[in-house]
Amino acid sequence: MLSFHPVTQLRIQSRRIYKTLRGPVWFPHVPVTLLVFSAAAWLIYATIGADWASLYTQFLDGRITIAPRLLAPIIIGVGLLIVSVGLLSHSRVAWIMALILIVTAVIDGYITGQAWPPALFAYLILVAMVLAVSAGAFRHANLAASSLFSISSIFMLFSYATYGSYHFGADFDPPIEDLFTAFYYSLVTMSTVGYGEITPRTLEARIFTISLIVFGVAVFATSLTAIATPLLRRSVERITNQKEKQMKRENHIVVLGNSALAQNTYRELQTRGQPVTRVLRDAPASDPAGDDDIVIGDAGHAETLQAAGCDKAIAILAMFEEDAENAFAILAVRDLGGKGRTVCAVNDPANLSRIRLVQPDVVIAPQILGGELAAMLVCGEEVTADFVLGRVLDGSHMSD
Repeated sequence: MLSFHPVTQLRIQSRRIYKTLRGPVWFPHVPVTLLVFSAAAWLIYATIGADWASLYTQFLDGRITIAPRLLAPIIIGVGLLIVSVGLLSHSRVAWIMALILIVTAVIDGYITGQAWPPALFAYLILVAMVLAVSAGAFRHANLAASSLFSISSIFMLFSYATYGSYHFGADFDPPIEDLFTAFYYSLVTMSTVGYGEITPRTLEARIFTISLIVFGVAVFATSLTAIATPLLRRSVERITNQKEKQMKRENHIVVLGNSALAQNTYRELQTRGQPVTRVLRDAPASDPAGDDDIVIGDAGHAETLQAAGCDKAIAILAMFEEDAENAFAILAVRDLGGKGRTVCAVNDPANLSRIRLVQPDVVIAPQILGGELAAMLVCGEEVTADFVLGRVLDGSHMSD
C-alpha cells in the first residue's frame, strides 16, 4: 500500500508557500544575483581599497601604474558585475561565467597571496557553492545574451593579457616595449600557437604566461560553447519537434502517464476527435500509426508541462500508476497558471484524502469505484448512470 511520507507532505506544503510568495518570479535568480554582485563589489574594494578614485584618474590620463597582481582580481570583479545582469534573466552562459570567475578569483587570491580578509575567501567559496546548487534555475540559452557575455569576457581577457605583457616587458627576450607587441604576444600565447619569437626569462613572467594559457583556453572554450549551444538547440528542436508544427498545442487535452487508464483514456479521446497530447517519462517502444503527439519528460517539471502546452490546455489528466506522482504533477500544472481543468486519478484508497490536498478539479478512483460496483451487483443493488456519474465526479463518500 502506497502512502505519502511526512517528507512528501512537507514538500507539497512547501510548494504551496512557494507559489503564494510568487517564488518563480524572484527565486532563486534574484538572491543569487545579489550574492554575485556583492562578491564582485567586495572583491574590487578589497583589491584596490580606497585608492580606486586615484587609479581611475590615472587610467584616464594614460598613466598605467596598476600592479599586475592586482589586475586579475579587478578584471574578475568587473566581469562578475557584468554577468550578474545576465543572471537576472536565467542565462546559462552568465551562470557558467560567474562560477568560473568566482573559482578563478579564489585560486588567484591564494596563489598570488592577495591581502584579502579571510571572510572574503569564505564568502567567495559560499557564492560558488550557491551557484553550483542553483544550476537548475539558469537554463536559458539566448543567442544575443550569450554573444554579449562572450564578447565581454574576451575583451576583459585581452585587456589583462595585453597590460600584463606590457608591464612585464623587460622580463621577456626580446623585451616587450609597446602595446602592439604586447597584444601580439598575448594573441599568440592564448591561441597556443607559440612561435617562440618572444620568451619569458623570469619566474614572474613565466607564471604570467601560464595564466594566459589557462585563462585563454577556458574563456575561448566557454565563449564558443555559449554561442554554439543555442544554435545547436534550435537545430535539434526543428528535427525532433516536427510534430508540434502539425498540431497546435492549444485548447487541447493533455494526458499524463502511461498506465492502462491513461492509455484507454487517450484512445477514447482520439476516437471522439479530440486533440490530445501525451506526456510520458520514457519514449514508447513503438508508434504504429505515427501520429501520436508525445512529449517525453518528467511531468513534475514545469519545462515538460510547458512543452506539452498544459498552460493552454482545456484539461490535464494525471493518470500515473503512482499516486504521489499524480499529486506532484497536479501541483506543477497549477504553478503554470493555466485555466484548464485538472483530473487526478487515485489508485489507493488510503491516498484519497491526501490527493484532495492538492485540490484537483476532479478526482477519479476507478479501482475504488470498481470494487463498489462489483459489490452492488453481487448483492442485487440497482446501479444507475446517475449513481456512477455522481461517484466519479464526487469522491466524498470514499474514506481512508
